[in-house]
Amino acid sequence: MSKQIVYTDQAPAPIGPYSQAVSVPAGAGMLFVSGQVAIELAPQGDIRAETQKVMENIGAILTAAGMDYSNIVKSSIFVKDMNNFAAINEVYGQFFTSDPPARETVEVARLPKDVNVEISVIAVI
Repeated sequence: MSKQIVYTDQAPAPIGPYSQAVSVPAGAGMLFVSGQVAIELAPQGDIRAETQKVMENIGAILTAAGMDYSNIVKSSIFVKDMNNFAAINEVYGQFFTSDPPARETVEVARLPKDVNVEISVIAVI
């Protein structure tokens, strides 16, 4: 099995030993996008702006892989405060006009760089 690392400077560079995304098989098939955060906006507390930036980062990575939001089949949302669920959902939903992907939303104690939301996705061609 071959894999291809996907990288764009239109999204934050990884802050650890991981890739922005990995395409399997290389250049076609499935794309696994690492959790994206809005480091530059946290911890200001504007969850809508943070979620918007996270989704834009995901969009940039999808574009680098020759995909778009319609290719997403699975999302995982990690949120520091479940009281922000409605606001996150409102922004997230704007990126899926029809046939939204499968998803889970999980409240966690803490996220990297003290952000308020992190989203990862799996996309397919």
